[in-house]
Amino acid sequence: MPAPDAIRNVAIIAHVDHGKTTLVDAILAQSGVFRENAEREDCVLDSNPLERERGITILSKNCAVDWRYDDGEVMRVNVIDTPGHADFGGEVERVLRMADGVLLLVDAAEGPMPQTRFVLGKALGIGLRPIVVVNKCDKADARIEAVVDSVFDLLVDLGADDEALDFPVLYASGRDGWAVKDPHDEASRETGVKMLMDTVRQQIPAPSNPGEGPLRFQVTSLDRNDFVGRIVIGRVLGGSMRAGMPVIVHGEEGRVQTRTGRILAFEGLGRREVEVVGAGDLCAIEGLETAGIGDTITCLEDPITLPRVGIDEPTLHMLFRVNDGPFAGRDGKFVTSRQIRDRLDRELEANVALRVEQGPTAESFRVSGRGLLHLGVLLEQMRREGYEVVVGRPEVVLREIDGTVHEPWERMSVDAPPDASGPVIEQVGARGGEVVSVDPVGNRIRIEGLIPARGLIGMRTRLLNASGGEAILHHTFEEWRPAGPPRRDRANGVMVSTETGRATTYALLTLSERAMMFVEPGDEVYQGMIVGENSRDNDLDVNPAKSKAFSNMREANKDATVVLKAARRMTLEMALEYIAEDEAVEITPVAIRMRKIVLAEVERRRQVRRDRQKTAGVGN
Repeated sequence: MPAPDAIRNVAIIAHVDHGKTTLVDAILAQSGVFRENAEREDCVLDSNPLERERGITILSKNCAVDWRYDDGEVMRVNVIDTPGHADFGGEVERVLRMADGVLLLVDAAEGPMPQTRFVLGKALGIGLRPIVVVNKCDKADARIEAVVDSVFDLLVDLGADDEALDFPVLYASGRDGWAVKDPHDEASRETGVKMLMDTVRQQIPAPSNPGEGPLRFQVTSLDRNDFVGRIVIGRVLGGSMRAGMPVIVHGEEGRVQTRTGRILAFEGLGRREVEVVGAGDLCAIEGLETAGIGDTITCLEDPITLPRVGIDEPTLHMLFRVNDGPFAGRDGKFVTSRQIRDRLDRELEANVALRVEQGPTAESFRVSGRGLLHLGVLLEQMRREGYEVVVGRPEVVLREIDGTVHEPWERMSVDAPPDASGPVIEQVGARGGEVVSVDPVGNRIRIEGLIPARGLIGMRTRLLNASGGEAILHHTFEEWRPAGPPRRDRANGVMVSTETGRATTYALLTLSERAMMFVEPGDEVYQGMIVGENSRDNDLDVNPAKSKAFSNMREANKDATVVLKAARRMTLEMALEYIAEDEAVEITPVAIRMRKIVLAEVERRRQVRRDRQKTAGVGN
């Protein structure tokens, strides 16, 4: 068990794709975690398949490095890799409680981004000092001095004190495995990340928790093992914990006396069983089935309850429903409302930023999260596990403040080519946003502003279309403002299938003349399924399964070669952004389909008529 003064707990803060997981790879490799002849993958902390595919960190991870310094001292450095996307801020806020300092990682070309601001603000709020690491200094468009100035301005804007403003700066290339104090001294790069680890020892304080006294442990995250059940992860804030000792779990619903199981300390990328863990260190504990995130674990003699970690409220909600389409149950293993509810309940154990409520029917659930990516990742995980579910359009969570309904506003940043800046600004204005600044960054233009959260739904796709696929949008929650009037986000109507069958080339050739199709010949379609985007603003009922009528009359001309425009294939997030209020996305392990909530054409017409009568009645 290392002494508290030989421990450093450090969290890494960075925007998506600024290279924090790659830098951790270099620290692990140079500390001797991997054998020289061992095979290993890049981005070892991104162990979730979704993280590897998307190149983002979704779940925070812990790893421990025993770093040997030149004076012979061995320091236990607990590295906490945090998500870089604000949608996973529930993870960020909890894991920062385990740290005593932070590495603020920024891209040498892009500089600090909106979500860097979000996480850094949380860290400064609990008194953590930053070490600034300018990463990717080997990029051709690196602007190192300007980025350091931007970090200083950001800290001033966030209200940092003089101590935090006097931050040390290192210049790094995580890919090449070096972090140095002088970016122009190429000889110093041979030392690898040694200067970074020296700075961690000097600048990050040792845990201030008392080694003597009663046990105090706070749960910051949960894990699960099929053999041992729930595993709680957190930091020993005082005293020490032994395997098998009697403890009290202080939860939201009261106290429960129990006994700890095995205690696992972090070692490299894995965990090692230990008998005792002391103050300041991080560990995982088995056997505490009643403990939840934010709970305090104490000894019997002096049960002191610690304040719970506050988590920002959700800003977006969607309705999850049982799949009632004609293809229901064909692709998935879990299709009933009970199975969907059980899966959502399991997600609530570890995903503290999520909220689940009963929907308007027994077979529907209202699920609230921090953003479209947050809910989209949950749906993608469920899809891969074999679930079928139908989800409605994302809606922003409204809040009543002083008798007035408020909606969330987001701080946004768009990087785009100079010739696309006009269409981008036009999109921001059309969705009720405010442009704050337009600045050149390298050979691109950065447009920053504020926009209502509902204006962001569907905006990413529109920006890509307006910029030839080159615009990059980032955003994070800023504040609550009085809700504005409703607005229509989608200018075009959709084509809705009237038949169930397989789409034919003959039918799609005619339809594609006036629409962008979402299906290709041979794709299965059903009544009520959305098969294309109409060129006008109204919905159009069509038959994509119509086949060519044959006769015994011989045609004079030969069949011409048929050339169909390529169909637009929707990803899950694109489909969720695209649908309107009366539409939904059907998600199965093998397909993502957009559809009308009411499938039958006749019933939809009746619904439209009833809505018009209601509107007329209100007007009178």
